[in-house]
This record gives sequence, structure tokens and C-alpha cells, in this order.
Amino acid sequence: MANKPTKNSSGRGQRDLKTKVKTARGRKLSSTLWLQRQLNDPYVKRANAEGYRGRAAYKILELDDKVGFLIPGARVVDLGCAPGGWCQVAVRRVNALGERPKKPQGTVLGIDLQEVEPIPGAEIHQLDFMEDDADQKVKDWLNGQADVVMSDMAASASGHKQTDHMRIIALCEAAAYFAFDTLTEGGTFVAKVLAGGAEGDLQKLLKQKFTKVANIKPPASRSDSSEKFVVATGFRG
Repeated sequence: MANKPTKNSSGRGQRDLKTKVKTARGRKLSSTLWLQRQLNDPYVKRANAEGYRGRAAYKILELDDKVGFLIPGARVVDLGCAPGGWCQVAVRRVNALGERPKKPQGTVLGIDLQEVEPIPGAEIHQLDFMEDDADQKVKDWLNGQADVVMSDMAASASGHKQTDHMRIIALCEAAAYFAFDTLTEGGTFVAKVLAGGAEGDLQKLLKQKFTKVANIKPPASRSDSSEKFVVATGFRG
């Protein structure tokens, strides 16, 4: 007859234990820590359960919940859209599939340097948005101007904090100028930036072009990350 398990006097058995990942031979500690964080991340688990392509989907969900720019009928351009989580959110919110017949049907256009797996309800194009004629191509695909230009792009990390900060600010500025060329009056620009001191010029530029500029760190953005999102609404045209 098997012995009954004894109650753990420490109470450890009564607590939810986090998933632990053993450091495999040859795997860097940083990789192991990243994997362990992913496995324990509630947003990763939620994304898997709800069919989103990554936890970043909840960043744009939370930003839109706060500001409200992804409205039915809106024409949306997602710059650097891979792997596609932001497009998935936009498709649902702007009614790109026409699933709500009483609401206007929107358009979602994803742009990326790399090939992206098709997303139902979104039109995906492999394109460098910094090409000279990229803005005209986008307006042709949209058959008009955009209501929202959004970007979750980040330059490849160099490991040097200030360098990475400057790179992402430069990328964000390029996205902003693209937005100036493609947005309709009253439109919205959303982009990821890294806090670090060089974003002041970008803020001044956006305040000249939009009626309101807010800096938001959504709950889905990890607390140990310096990322935040600039949401500029009311494009002056």
C-alpha cells in the first residue's frame, strides 16, 4: 500500500510555482533567462490562447483602449508589421473583415522588409517604407490617404544603450515623416520610442504637426524596458 503524501510544512505546494528552465549545455545564461521569462509571461500565454502572433498585440490593444484611434472604417498602415500581431488587432477593431455589417468596413495595410505570413483581413506588402515612392505606393494601395500610421519597429540591438536609443529615434522620425506624407487631416500616428534623452526633437516636431501628443507606457510593456509609445492625434494636414 502506497504511503500518502505528506503536507509540505513550508507551504510551497500551496503556491503557484513559476516554470523553471534548466540551463542546457551550450546555451547562454541570457538565452535561458529570456526563455524562462517568456514561459512565465502572462501576455505570452494570453497571446497563444487568443491566437495573436505575439505579446506585442496587447500593447496596441491597450493604447487603443486608452485613446481610441482604431475605429470601424479606418484605413490603417502598420510599418514594420512582422510578425503581424498589430495587424491582427487592427483588422478586428476597424472591421476590415466586415464582420459587423452595421459598422463601416476599414482597411489594414501591413508593410515590412521581410515576407510576412498572410493575415486574414489585412493586405501585406514587402516594401522598404523609406524608398522615395513608398508613400505614393501606399496611397495607391489604400486608394486614398491613411487615417492611422502605426509602428512598433525597433532597430537591431547593438548592446550599447545610447546607440540603440539613437537608432530607434531615427527610425521613429523616418516613420513620422512617412506619416506626414500619407495621413489624412485629423489622422493618428503611433510609434515606439526608447526613453533616453534624444526624443525631445521628435516631440517638438510632432507637436507642430498634431493637435495632441501623448507618451504612454501600456501595461503590456515590460516594466524593466525603457520603451514607451508616442500617440499623436489630430494631424493638421
